[in-house]
Parts: sequence; C-alpha cells; structure tokens
Amino acid sequence: MNKAKLTVALALLATASSFADAPSHVSGWRNALRQEIPILGHRNWIVIADSAYPAQVSAGVTTIETNASQIEVVQEVLRQLGTSVHVAPIIYTDKELNTLNDKLVPGIGKYKKDLQRVLKGRPVQGALHMDLIKRLDESGKTFKVLILKTNMAMPYTSVFLNLDCKYWGPAKEKQLRDLMGK
Repeated sequence: MNKAKLTVALALLATASSFADAPSHVSGWRNALRQEIPILGHRNWIVIADSAYPAQVSAGVTTIETNASQIEVVQEVLRQLGTSVHVAPIIYTDKELNTLNDKLVPGIGKYKKDLQRVLKGRPVQGALHMDLIKRLDESGKTFKVLILKTNMAMPYTSVFLNLDCKYWGPAKEKQLRDLMGK
C-alpha cells in the first residue's frame, strides 16, 4: 500500500514539474520567434495571420498558434526584427482591408488605426489576398514561411512580412553590378 502511494506521489510530482518547465502558451510563440529570426534570411516570410487563415501544406511553411491579439503579435515581430542585424521586413497588407468599413465589419476602423499606429509610417504595400497566398505557396517550396496565427476574427487583416537583407539593399546591389559591368 505504501509503495502504491509512493508511486502515485512520484508520478504526480513528475507531471507537475513537467508543467512547470514547459513554456507558457503566451511566451511560447515569442520564444519560437526569437529562435527563428536568426535562421531566417532574405526571401523568407513571416505572416501575422487572423484566426481563419488557412493552414498551408507547402513543405517550407510552419504555423504557430499564438492565441494573442493581432496588434500584439505585429508589435512583437517588428520589435524582434528591429534588433536583427541581418533582415528587415517589406510589409504587405491585403488590398481588401482598405475598402472594409465598420458597417461591413464592426471594429475594423479601430483595427486599421491601431495597425497604422504600430507600423509608424513604415512603407506598406497592398496586394490582393489571393495573390499574397499564391506568393507564399510558391515561396514555401524553396524558402521558409513562418505563420503566426492570432485570435483576430476580422477578414483581410493579416500582415505579410517579406524579409529582405538589412545590410545589403537594391542600391548596393546595383552599384556592385555596375562595377562588374553586368
């Protein structure tokens, strides 16, 4: 009898300690992002997606459920990318977002204002949602795509970040090609 109680107590203790060591759901996605950013480079993508964003099956696509707000995840991704020495985002949003209004999607006006505040005047390019999905699908065949799903429940609110080289841009590349005579 004592041996059985001891076995149960040890099993409960082991279970409790495994939960204590596991990262919380909230910090889990942040830690995963922190580990992924050093690996990612130009031509990779990070997508901060609404909750209905489809699960893509291309080999290079990884999806992480954040259970966090869209704005919170956009802020954190931009913060972490801001400390990176090697990549910077080219930001895309769905063109459809520009046409949505509070009558059609209650609360979308506030989201658009919050997103504009978070993006702080950074250049943002608009593209049709299906065109962006196709680009990700194609990129996922060769390059890594990281999708961070949020708890956002409004359409066309995903933010797409195409990573580019932070220390070598198009102007430098043109100078190099000119020097090479190509």
